[in-house]
Amino acid sequence: MFRAEKSSIFPPETILRPDKQVSFCIFGKIKILRLITYNVNGIRAAFTKDFLGWLKSADPDIICIQESKAGNDQIDIESLEKLGYHSYWHSAVKKGYSGVGIASKIKPVHVEYGCGIESYDNEGRIIRADFDGFSAISVYVPSASNIERLDFKMQFCYDFLEYIKTLKKEIPNLIISGDFNICHEAIDIHNPIGLKNVSGFLPMEREWMTNFINECELIDSFRFFNNEPDHYTWWSYRQNSRERNKGWRLDYNFTSYALKDKLTRAVILKEAVHSDHCPALVEISL
Repeated sequence: MFRAEKSSIFPPETILRPDKQVSFCIFGKIKILRLITYNVNGIRAAFTKDFLGWLKSADPDIICIQESKAGNDQIDIESLEKLGYHSYWHSAVKKGYSGVGIASKIKPVHVEYGCGIESYDNEGRIIRADFDGFSAISVYVPSASNIERLDFKMQFCYDFLEYIKTLKKEIPNLIISGDFNICHEAIDIHNPIGLKNVSGFLPMEREWMTNFINECELIDSFRFFNNEPDHYTWWSYRQNSRERNKGWRLDYNFTSYALKDKLTRAVILKEAVHSDHCPALVEISL
């Protein structure tokens, strides 16, 4: 099972520190927290496509990144710092593979790299940043190209659910963002009938996501505001899928149910084209 840290990650002296720029407790200068999740499909490649210019314009307070495909020494951390971001990265052992990160204008109280299970941590699947009063998690759920990887994916999912349930007992305000490699409902995929037996839309995967939302008491922030079809976050590079909007909604910003009344907006930023994915934004009133 995943390791969920106890409340010691929030030492008493940090809860109401007045020198913090922003927190759920003291608000500071920011009234609306803007958080983006983005599978960049290679952070170095994204940088060559004006990712930094886009980031400056989008101006999130926190961005959760998946599939960085780079070691810490290969990421232009200095350029992120010039934009005001503290950045933290959990890379895979295998070079050029997987990896997650969090870049934040709010300096975290604590950053947790991985989850304590070697097989997951070796692939750079999870990173968590703890702030005053809430935590943000960037997660990259495995894809499944064969039966062995499907077994691995589902075990990861079951363990992740238990991890979040345990973590919420200590940190009730969670924002869980990332590429889940699962379309939850038929509305989330362009061809639900034709793709019903394809990993990413298998009944067991969809059932897990339903259980994840219900048992962890989470809100799918995008669907909280939008129940219309044809909104996706990933398109194959083949057959002009993006131009034809033949997509999948694989990327989510989940929030604790306790934050429901603080949600102000959630949108998909399909204009960003640094990757085969596009970003998803959630805004939370502080």
